Amino acid sequence: MDFLNALVALLNFVIIPATAYGSQLALGALGVTLIYGILRFSNFAHGDGMALGTMFVILTTWGLQAAGISFGPLPTALLALPIGIALTALLFIATDRAVYRFYRRQKAAPVIFVIASLGVMFVYNALTRFIIGPDDQRFADGERFIISARDFREATGLAEGLAFRTSQGITIVTAIIVVAALFWFLNKTRTGKSMRAFSDNEDLALLSGINPERVVMVTWIIVAALAVTAGTLYGLDKSYRPFTYFQLLLPIFASAIVGGLGNPLGAIAGGFIIAYSEVMVTYAWKKIVTYLVPETMAPEGLVQLLGTEYKFAVSFVILIIVLLVRPTGIFRGKAV
Repeated sequence: MDFLNALVALLNFVIIPATAYGSQLALGALGVTLIYGILRFSNFAHGDGMALGTMFVILTTWGLQAAGISFGPLPTALLALPIGIALTALLFIATDRAVYRFYRRQKAAPVIFVIASLGVMFVYNALTRFIIGPDDQRFADGERFIISARDFREATGLAEGLAFRTSQGITIVTAIIVVAALFWFLNKTRTGKSMRAFSDNEDLALLSGINPERVVMVTWIIVAALAVTAGTLYGLDKSYRPFTYFQLLLPIFASAIVGGLGNPLGAIAGGFIIAYSEVMVTYAWKKIVTYLVPETMAPEGLVQLLGTEYKFAVSFVILIIVLLVRPTGIFRGKAV
C-alpha cells in the first residue's frame, strides 16, 4: 500500500507535471529550432512572441466569454486559439518584412540577426505590457480536473490522492497532435520538403526553383502556431504573466540546444530532458521517500536538491555542459 501511495505521489508531483511542462517546452523549442534551421539565426524574440500571441488568445477568450460563448468542460481559450495564431502569424510576417528581410538581402552575419531579434523582443514586450499590463491574468474556465484527488482517494482507498488537471491533459494531447501534424507536413507535403531542402542547402534549393520568400513566410506561420499554442497551454496550466515568457526563453533554448539546434526531433527530446531535470531537482522528495523506507529511517529534511526558485538554473547548467561537451546536441543539430 505504501508503494502505491509513493507511486501516486510520484505521478502527482513529478511525472504528470514534468510531462505537461516538457510538452510546452518542446513546442516552444520546435519554433526556435525551425527558425535556426531554416532562417539560420537564434530568435531571441521567441519568448515575448509567445507572450504577445497568448495575449491575443486571452483577449479573444474574454470577448467570447462576454458574448456568452464557452466550450463546455474545455477552456474557451481553445476556441480563441486559431484567432490568436492568425494574428500572431500576421505580426511575425510583418516583422520579417520590416526587419529581417532587409538583413537577409544584405546577407548579414547571423549575429546581426540576433541583435535585431533582441530589438524585436523589446518591442513585443512593450506592446504586451501596454495592452494587457504586467500582472497575472487568468483565463482558464471549464472543468478544472479530469481526476480530482478526493475522487481518487474515495475510489481507491489510498491515502495519497491523484489530481490530474484538465490543462495538463489538454497540453499532453495537443502536443502529440501538433507534433504529429508538423512531422507529417515536413515529410509528406511539397512545401514541407521545400523547407527541408532550403534548410539543408540554400543554394541548391534556389537552383531547384524553390521560392525562398514562400519558404520564409510558411516558416513564420508555423512558428506562430507553435509559439501561440505553447504559450496558451502554459498560461492555462500555470498562469499568464508577460515576464514569465521572457524567463521561459532560457529553458526553451536549452531544450533546442540539448536536443540539437535545427533538429525538430532533438527539440522534442530536449524539452522533456529539461522539464524532467528541472522538476526532479527542485522537487522535495520527503513524502515519497517516507512511503518507501521504514518509519525509523524517514528523513527529517525536505530531501530537495534545489529550491523551486532555482529551477531555471538547472536548465542553464545543463545548457553549459552540453555546449562544452557536445555543442551539436544529442541528435547532432547544427553546431552552435
